[in-house]
Amino acid sequence: MRIRGGRLRVGRNAADTSGSNGSGDGGPVGGPSGGAPTGSHTTGGPTPGDRPPGDRPPGDRPPGDNRPPGNDTIGNDPTWGGAAGSGAAGGGSSASGGSSASGRDSAGAGRLVSPWPRAAALLLAGALPALAFPAPGLWWFAYLALVPWLLLIRTARSPRRAVLDGWIGGIGFVIAVHHWLVPSLHVFIVLLAALLGLLWAPWGLLVSRLLGGSPSARRAVAAVVVVPSGWLLIELVRSWEGLGGPWGLLGASQWEVSPALRVASVGGVWLVSLLVLAVNTGVALLIAAPPARRTAGVLLLLCALSVTAIWAWAPRPGYAGTVRIAVVQPGIVAGPGSVARRLDRGEELTRALAGRGVDLVVWGESSIGAGVWERPETGRRLAALSRRVGADLLVNVDARQTDGSGRSGIFKSAVLVGPDGPTGDRYDKMRLVPFGEYVPARSLLGWATSVGKAAGEDRLRGDRQVVMTVPDGARGLRIGPLVCFETAFPDMSRRLVRDGAQVLVAQSATSTFQGSWAPAQHASLGALRAAENGRPTVHATLTGISAAYGPRGDRVGRPLGTDASAAEVFDLPLARGETLYGRFGDWPVYGAFAALAALCAVEGLRALRRPVPGPPGPPARTAHGSPGRPGR
Repeated sequence: MRIRGGRLRVGRNAADTSGSNGSGDGGPVGGPSGGAPTGSHTTGGPTPGDRPPGDRPPGDRPPGDNRPPGNDTIGNDPTWGGAAGSGAAGGGSSASGGSSASGRDSAGAGRLVSPWPRAAALLLAGALPALAFPAPGLWWFAYLALVPWLLLIRTARSPRRAVLDGWIGGIGFVIAVHHWLVPSLHVFIVLLAALLGLLWAPWGLLVSRLLGGSPSARRAVAAVVVVPSGWLLIELVRSWEGLGGPWGLLGASQWEVSPALRVASVGGVWLVSLLVLAVNTGVALLIAAPPARRTAGVLLLLCALSVTAIWAWAPRPGYAGTVRIAVVQPGIVAGPGSVARRLDRGEELTRALAGRGVDLVVWGESSIGAGVWERPETGRRLAALSRRVGADLLVNVDARQTDGSGRSGIFKSAVLVGPDGPTGDRYDKMRLVPFGEYVPARSLLGWATSVGKAAGEDRLRGDRQVVMTVPDGARGLRIGPLVCFETAFPDMSRRLVRDGAQVLVAQSATSTFQGSWAPAQHASLGALRAAENGRPTVHATLTGISAAYGPRGDRVGRPLGTDASAAEVFDLPLARGETLYGRFGDWPVYGAFAALAALCAVEGLRALRRPVPGPPGPPARTAHGSPGRPGR
């Protein structure tokens, strides 16, 4: 057929409906509307019979490809979900006539393409999980809190965008969970959050890969396993003391939920975090991935059945008697002479315990400060208190001392005092709070002391954990002391119990953060440590919240709030036996490593098996037969 009307522009293939009805581009030959009549061909491509080898007409599928029509985008690859990165530069449309080249077809996501609104949404989404922790205490919200963040990441148009989404959301998470540090760090918390937020950058890429596009059933299963595993490794890395320690582990939000505490007895707080992340991932699949909804529902049911099985069959600690422990909380004592006045108040409250049959009296962190501890009469006063009450005192000294190896400096030490004075049992705090008790790389970051309330002089750290034995008055009770945020480290409590501790005793001071969420969050950690190890835990503070927990993590007695200046006696049930976490330790972390390693191995093998692209086929011929210049 001879084409009349002069030279024609190159038009779109008639099967490509992604344009605007063919107008504005010269259009194919046909009626005035630009639509090609049936059976006609445009000058923009070869005829069906002239297709180069390997080229398929639109809508054709390679052997074994069972995807429904309209899912021909790169981002809908059912094996890996490589939606991130496809089509970001061009922003064009796929052959399905409406879904973007990145495989994202969510209308809501399109409203968050602009960088600043998207960044604001990601900061907010990353901050949402903080509401599940005390003091808001919306524990149930933890199972939904990450869903907005996951849904935002899955709409990322490129791998770079997914990495950025993970980082920005991580910044929001760190600031929200640690916002109570602002009085101490001021603007430095923004830099800290930006650095720690980088841990979530690769997680963002992982989420985009597994949740992006239209996940198949196989990819949905992988997502529910691997996305939580990636998060767990973030928690493991930031649990390093130098990065602030394991504060705000997502599983810690479930401290008052009995089924979750049973899960903690099997795999520690790590297994609880995996459970919470798995539920969030499953819910995100239910919302945004219709092809995987049935699979996601089955996976969520399996999570529920697993918790039920743990509740029914996991070993429970056996009863082994009762011990009576008193906590002395002097309350806020500030102003001139506060150290001496705090000691006076602690002494007054302790004297009131006489005749109540207590086996041990516990004071909070830094209950005896510099200047007081060096005086000989301080030891005599404490010994007299022990004789009056009929029990040993576990006090805490924050002063310049010399340890057993001859080092001199400021130590934070748990010291046991009996009727004859200090017994010789002493534990020096091993894991110090960055900036609060020492400044990392002080030569570089020492300026932080002029911005916030960073430590003016570095404390020295102890070199070993200690299990103390209270004398015969308490039937040889063995206690494992922890100081301040050492209760956030699961491994320290586990080591003390394996060394024979019958009761975990934590001494803390949160006076700097009164009125924030920190006191409640700190006190809640005792429930997790108790449940993980099957041993009762006492959390004693200077200014609240002081509390006690039984060997299953359940609260015992009445806690002392931040407005109390009082002493409280707790009758704690002792326990015997070993939990599965106590026996096997951090096995969920190793499982997370294995899951990620398996994913990397599968993808590596798939990459090796992918055929090498062959030489390109012959160029398509145009209507006039010239392969080089169309229309000539």
